[in-house]
Amino acid sequence: MRVCVVGSGGREHALTHVLGRSCDVVVTPGNPGIPGSVAVPATEIDADLYVIGPEVPLVEGLADELRAAGRLVFGPGADGALLEGSKAWMKELLMAAEVPTAGHGSFTELEPALRYLDTMSDLFVIKTDGLAAGKGVLVTEDRAEAEEAVRAYLSGEAFGDAGLRVVIEEGLTGPELSVLAVCDGHRAVPLAPAQDFKRIGEGDLGPNTGGMGAYSPVPVAGDDVVDAVMDRAVLPTLEELQRRGIDYRGVLYAGLMLTPQGIKVLEYNVRFGDPEAQVVLPRLKSDLADLLAAAAAGSLEDDPVFGDDAAVTVVCASEGYPASPRTGDPIAGIEAANAVEGVMVFCAGVVSAAEGGVGAISAGQSSQELVTAGGRVLNVTGQGPDLATARERAYAGVTHIDWPGRYVRFDIAAAAVEGASQRESA
Repeated sequence: MRVCVVGSGGREHALTHVLGRSCDVVVTPGNPGIPGSVAVPATEIDADLYVIGPEVPLVEGLADELRAAGRLVFGPGADGALLEGSKAWMKELLMAAEVPTAGHGSFTELEPALRYLDTMSDLFVIKTDGLAAGKGVLVTEDRAEAEEAVRAYLSGEAFGDAGLRVVIEEGLTGPELSVLAVCDGHRAVPLAPAQDFKRIGEGDLGPNTGGMGAYSPVPVAGDDVVDAVMDRAVLPTLEELQRRGIDYRGVLYAGLMLTPQGIKVLEYNVRFGDPEAQVVLPRLKSDLADLLAAAAAGSLEDDPVFGDDAAVTVVCASEGYPASPRTGDPIAGIEAANAVEGVMVFCAGVVSAAEGGVGAISAGQSSQELVTAGGRVLNVTGQGPDLATARERAYAGVTHIDWPGRYVRFDIAAAAVEGASQRESA
């Protein structure tokens, strides 16, 4: 099978790596750190299956265009992608489907939004309605900071058109959880759960990012939790989409919080999570291409099978991320990191120093000739028989990676490993 992966980040590198176990994979536009990258539009590539990675082409209707040309596509059409393209629409659908979520309001005008803030206390969550690359969310206990964000969003100052409608939510507490479900329009099967780390700073401090690391499996999310997520969130959502005439074939990514009152959906994404994909997909034992092709064809039958191993990914980011990342610095140590047992480096925000732009690594070209080209530059993923080993390997890989201003969080999966150790010694 020949598979075309659309996208250029760490998620697409992970997809390419795992699909490459059984398939010929071409990536567009990819990046110079992803083998098989080509500067050819997906519509001009001949493949048996198309897997669309990022949210923007999904929202813009690339899956619809490819399907109209008779192609087999894994990824929702523009109608289903609105789940991520508009948080206000997503919230309305959740309410119609009776899926538990945070109390909220949606606003396009300042004064009603500020009056809604006055009804809240303790914790404020301010979100752009539209796409903001994972950075359009503010969580704060400071009423003045919340108001400042609302003003900046609605004025277009902060996120342009994406923020001209805001969703204000009550703050929730509890462990966060990511469950990615593969959907074929009428059936859905869950992948192994993961937990990611959105804040830039250790101890979950500082502004939200696209994700600074992740791990899988999640000790607090056993089969009972995953079953509850499917029964109370994913399947009712899929049924509501069907009622609206939306044939959803792709990933439905549920970002959840395990609150004292039970599971609540924070958000839906319409694609593989990043960096969740970098820890979930490598643990898959069944064939990923077969799974995605069956979903794309509307004929899911078998549940995916995962190994008993664990994976931890640590994001290496540029100085200044997420506000204003520094770029153009040469990257050292990728080969050495990949040589560590159980480690795989997935490339995200990189370009070739030799070519000055996107292009696959050519024969004889070293990946050390890559330079930084974005906020999240590399994902260093470690696998092992348990979380402790996977985490140790991931950070061992990180020690080899270097460029001026390289930034990582050193607490990814630390609490999960400590909790597992305490349970073993109890």
